[in-house]
Amino acid sequence: MTPLHQFGDFLRQTLQTIPLPAIRLLFVASLIALLIWVLRLPRTATCPAEGAKRWDENLKLGAVAALVIQILIYTCL
Repeated sequence: MTPLHQFGDFLRQTLQTIPLPAIRLLFVASLIALLIWVLRLPRTATCPAEGAKRWDENLKLGAVAALVIQILIYTCL
């Protein structure tokens, strides 16, 4: 075995000791942190500078919907 194989085996064994619920919690927490960041973005960063002021111009709505759906899916799995 080469040193690279030994390192790979060590890394695999180390990562297998982490429980899956902890990994799921970290993943969902990262999605929640991303959701908070999106919600805190200013309107000028998510809407075009000059527009017709339509309801679908604000990109936050789509991003929030997508993140909420992902959070719900990953908490139910």
